Amino acid sequence: MNIVSLFSGAGGLDLGLKLAGHNIIWANDLYEDAVKTYKFNIGEHVVLRDISLIPSNEIPNCDVVVGGFPCQGFSVANMTRKTNDPRNKLYLEMVRVIRDKKPKYFIAENVKGILSLDKGGVIRKVVSDFEELGYTVDYKLVNCADYGVPQTRMRVIIFGVRKDITTNVIFPPPTTHSKDGDKLPHWITVGQALAHYPEPSEELNVMNHVCSSYKLRFNGHLGHRVIDPNKPAPTVTGRGDEKGGVVVLHHPNNTRRMTVRETAAVQSFPDDFFFVGSKTSGYRQIANAVPPKLGFALGVMLNQAEKIQPLPTKK
Repeated sequence: MNIVSLFSGAGGLDLGLKLAGHNIIWANDLYEDAVKTYKFNIGEHVVLRDISLIPSNEIPNCDVVVGGFPCQGFSVANMTRKTNDPRNKLYLEMVRVIRDKKPKYFIAENVKGILSLDKGGVIRKVVSDFEELGYTVDYKLVNCADYGVPQTRMRVIIFGVRKDITTNVIFPPPTTHSKDGDKLPHWITVGQALAHYPEPSEELNVMNHVCSSYKLRFNGHLGHRVIDPNKPAPTVTGRGDEKGGVVVLHHPNNTRRMTVRETAAVQSFPDDFFFVGSKTSGYRQIANAVPPKLGFALGVMLNQAEKIQPLPTKK
């Protein structure tokens, strides 16, 4: 299917959708380094511009609209989050594009915190806004570790189906599990995911394999936790926009921080995916991305939605 991608960032979601067989025909983001990364790895169809300034008639018609609309105002890590945070309104741009393009389906992605904000009032309002456009809407909290991502990253997936389309598609079932059983392989651990990388001081031929010389602290807070190599990593996070700092996880050897390349692996990016910009910019692009393996699972879900759609009846 032809897909329009809003708030595309470096392209983690789009990469996964492409690997599932879909065609990204237009993408948009406001972060310049992320757009350069997208162009380098995925394609020239990405536009560097504020989505609120792009008229709908400049966006191509499509089968699907996807978007991980900015989540800083929703995140549980943002202790000052409020329902009137201006960043929370950006999803209305996605509403506007869906209203004007009328795709068959849409997929929105956000942080777990959106479910609890205003005692559930925010998610109810978001769903209501989409339903008023003529869509059947459902949402689910998923753990990215269940889809082969070596990270316990909880994300809310909002899926909409235009009401004239008959389908009983379900959210992607897990492909890995926290415990062996049900014929599913075990979660991928961070130790397994990073085992093939040399120390950054030993090898210069691995792309983005750089890290800071920051002296580690262990106080249990975000970015200062002991990492268990036998479990998936904690959530890779960004803090604020490009003007804010970033939070970098410790390497599972707990003697240094992860490199940009290793952090990308924790987000399930392939080793040949290059991040343009500074080390800090690379960390931020990765933290703000949808893991490609989750994107792939969502792409498979779209494939299944089309396969089970009944043929139109002849009049």
